[in-house]
Amino acid sequence: MKTEKNILVAFLLNISFSIFELLGGIFTGSIAILSDSLHDLGDALSIGISYYLEKKSKKGPDYHHTYGYVRYSVMGSIITTVILITGSIFVIYESINRFINPVSINYNGMIIFAIIGVVVNLIAALYTKEGDSLNQKSVNLHMLEDVLGWIVVLIGSFVMKFTNIVYFDSILSIIVAIFILINAAKTLKKVIDIFLEKTPSNIDINEIKNHLLKINNVEDVHHIHIRSIDGYNNYATMHVIVNKYSHEVKEKIKSELHEHGICHSTIELELKDEICDEKYCRPLNTKVDHHHH
Repeated sequence: MKTEKNILVAFLLNISFSIFELLGGIFTGSIAILSDSLHDLGDALSIGISYYLEKKSKKGPDYHHTYGYVRYSVMGSIITTVILITGSIFVIYESINRFINPVSINYNGMIIFAIIGVVVNLIAALYTKEGDSLNQKSVNLHMLEDVLGWIVVLIGSFVMKFTNIVYFDSILSIIVAIFILINAAKTLKKVIDIFLEKTPSNIDINEIKNHLLKINNVEDVHHIHIRSIDGYNNYATMHVIVNKYSHEVKEKIKSELHEHGICHSTIELELKDEICDEKYCRPLNTKVDHHHH
């Protein structure tokens, strides 16, 4: 799998780089570099988790995971995002600390490290660009952040070298951290929507219903549930009232759903005069009122 190989390469690059960076931060006395090394270490860990879970998510369904393992990749995305959020908060805290107690910094060392940083992370970012799982997206986001982070450090170290304004280091760290926070929050919202079984954002239930009602022999559609398993694959279940049972009508429904991006559907056919006890999803302890529509 291309996605997996990319993630593995990114992981190895990142883990070795964050160790190199830690030494660099200590050597130059720059918080921007030190906090970046922490961030990179966090990245490396989360990429490692992503790699493992992405591999797992490719496994087909079995009796324990009847939908397959796709959601494991979403779990990877959660862990990664949480690490990012924690990391950014830490960086902001440390930077504010530095405002209060400025420290002298080795600018030349910083410039050299920043140049290496930009190059290494750019290579890793290009490597993880392909792929469309949420997981892959959050890994790629990490990489782009790292590139941006290093470009910022590079500019900062030049400015400090020529102006001697030490707290520039802190301002830079804060800017990068806020950018990371905003993006991580967006990813988190997507993931939470998936776990809350919300109707996928690209699905319009009314539109689907109207299209289905146009099919010959279809009288009514109810009890529609559409959810996403991983942000890409959508699953649907529904009850369809027909004039007479036929497999043609079911095939038409399935192909209509396919056009709406639903890869897996379960359809219950009912005849017109049948009383459906589960028109709406209810907890088991509530009484069903047949006249209610």
